Amino acid sequence: MDNIKIKSLGPIKEANINFGDLTLFVGPQASGKSILLQLIKLLSDKVQIQKTLEQYGYVWGTEIDKILDRFFGEGMAEIWRDETSIEFGNKTITKNSIISKRGRKEKDINEEETLFYIPAQRVICLQNGWPRFFTDYEDSVPYVLRYFSETLRQLLENGLINTKNDTIFPRPQRLKEPLRDSFNASIFHDGKIILDKTGKKRFKLDIGKSSIPFMAWSAGQKEFMPLLLSFYYLCPPSKATRKNSIKYVIIEEPEMGLHPQAIESVILQIIDLLSRDYKVIVSTHSPVLLEFAWAFNFLKKSNVGIDALFELFNINKKNNPSLSPLFKTLLEQKSLNTYYFDRTENSVSIKNISSLDAGSDDLAISDWGGLSSFASKASEIVSKSVANEE
Repeated sequence: MDNIKIKSLGPIKEANINFGDLTLFVGPQASGKSILLQLIKLLSDKVQIQKTLEQYGYVWGTEIDKILDRFFGEGMAEIWRDETSIEFGNKTITKNSIISKRGRKEKDINEEETLFYIPAQRVICLQNGWPRFFTDYEDSVPYVLRYFSETLRQLLENGLINTKNDTIFPRPQRLKEPLRDSFNASIFHDGKIILDKTGKKRFKLDIGKSSIPFMAWSAGQKEFMPLLLSFYYLCPPSKATRKNSIKYVIIEEPEMGLHPQAIESVILQIIDLLSRDYKVIVSTHSPVLLEFAWAFNFLKKSNVGIDALFELFNINKKNNPSLSPLFKTLLEQKSLNTYYFDRTENSVSIKNISSLDAGSDDLAISDWGGLSSFASKASEIVSKSVANEE
């Protein structure tokens, strides 16, 4: 998955995207980011998606509108019009290629998942503090949310929770220790997440002498919980560095509900995913991720070394030696691309703003897709006010 080219898909007028090891998507709401990300999932894992739907009693069929509605959500079939053009992985994608069934006799067809999708609406899947079954959702709900919920449920019930250990966080051998410590300091504050066994399965946060049920957690803690379970899923506690056949990870809006310090902790975990050779795509409305991308571009070009990254994340290098190889791999081997979904009137063009050059004449680049524009305006107005007073 190196490139995708699109013309006339939903609100997207045109796109030509080259994926880096980490690719960031930025842009206003309803600019097509989720549509594009879900399309990438469909094109990457069509056979596995079809197999999953049939497993739960759905018929794939030959009507493209019904297939698209079932995958993207009710009423979404119209995003793929007659004039829509898609090239993915050097292949031209047509509606017929989506309709075509998996051949039962074709041994070379991959039926395993290759792309793990973490949707923006992820907290919805934790109904009263526990992931919902795939079939608990209405048919109008997008496939990516239903499958994500089912994946977390199976993760918890088929290994993560057992009679010997009902602690979910912090958990030895799950995530690197500095990353666990970072999440503890920025999100859970020495709280311990355990399984409540007094009634229905649900999470509880034990902190001090209090035992707090999931629905009473802070908004940020609730939003982060499915993200934490996703990281557990992607980082197996074994010699294998990656999860089975998965090569790509999509994370929609990882910053939801989180303080900037907690967003930094999430970025550290994304760096860990990169070190495991996942390719990661992130859609975001947070300037923190763009600030990281800007700093990464500068540090990679300047060859200043990994000490600058330890300083950037305010981490003591001597006390956290396990992060050195992650930072070294990041600076020496990984690439980062950034794309802006530029909405003008009723259409969206996707622009490469990877340079993030604050001095660029292109406002999409200098304002980092609009994420730094307010700060720039505020600084300019304050400067003018000071000058006038003088």
